[in-house]
Amino acid sequence: VFAVNGFLRVATALDIGLSTKCVVIPKEMGMCHKIGYSEMRLPNLMGHTSMAEVIQKSNTWQHLVNTDCHPHVGTFLCSLFAPICLDTFIQPCRSMCAAVRASCAPVLLCQGQPWPASLDCDRFPGDEDTCLAPLSKDYKHLHKVLPKPTCQTCPAVEEFFTHKRVLEVFCDSNFAVKVKLSKKRTAFEDQEYNIDCQVEFITQGSLLPYETQSMIQQWLLINEKCIERMSPTHRPMVYLLVGNIEEGIILVKQVYRWQRKDSQLTLATQKWRQHKCL
Repeated sequence: VFAVNGFLRVATALDIGLSTKCVVIPKEMGMCHKIGYSEMRLPNLMGHTSMAEVIQKSNTWQHLVNTDCHPHVGTFLCSLFAPICLDTFIQPCRSMCAAVRASCAPVLLCQGQPWPASLDCDRFPGDEDTCLAPLSKDYKHLHKVLPKPTCQTCPAVEEFFTHKRVLEVFCDSNFAVKVKLSKKRTAFEDQEYNIDCQVEFITQGSLLPYETQSMIQQWLLINEKCIERMSPTHRPMVYLLVGNIEEGIILVKQVYRWQRKDSQLTLATQKWRQHKCL
């Protein structure tokens, strides 16, 4: 089944199909630890022959997985970087690749990277072959469809304001979320962040606080340049992100620096409960 596929022909030319071994997925490959299996084939379907290379190359994708840009992004990437240890390689189907690319390519572009040629969906088998297919369409009906964060210009960080002006902004907004950001110290050169969110208010119908927290974390990961601007040092910084949900898209329109010495944001969030908008 697989030998006729162009991608596997490249792999076979590298003797991958004839000389693979099963190895435990290393702890450094965090994105592949919750995919339902613990051993992978080496060399893998990306042609990586050493575990050091697999770890290094796969870790450049960890950030995309963290954005949760598609439900299958982790499964798709791990099927290539850490293929399951069966008698034959099981590739992702072309349809899975296309679905992940449609949702995740805009996130990569937001960070200045095109969808890579190494993940060209035409390389993967059609759904009629034995391959990893996306979950059925019923999946969408079983799960609540939440508003999506999008790539946008990072609003300027405001540091000087009055609580009355903040309340005016609140009146035109769907949500306000207090965010604590701090840089992680990692073994790799990539920047990673701790993002703690606390919802101050939501006015958007059926959204729950934990859903809003998750969406703001996702917005920050997608708009990584905004995080970089907000976290210039390893010292934790606190902000209030205020914005709207329009046609299923999350838009952050104000970013306020929440400084301990300045009580204007605290005052605004306290007064909001009784505030009447004009």
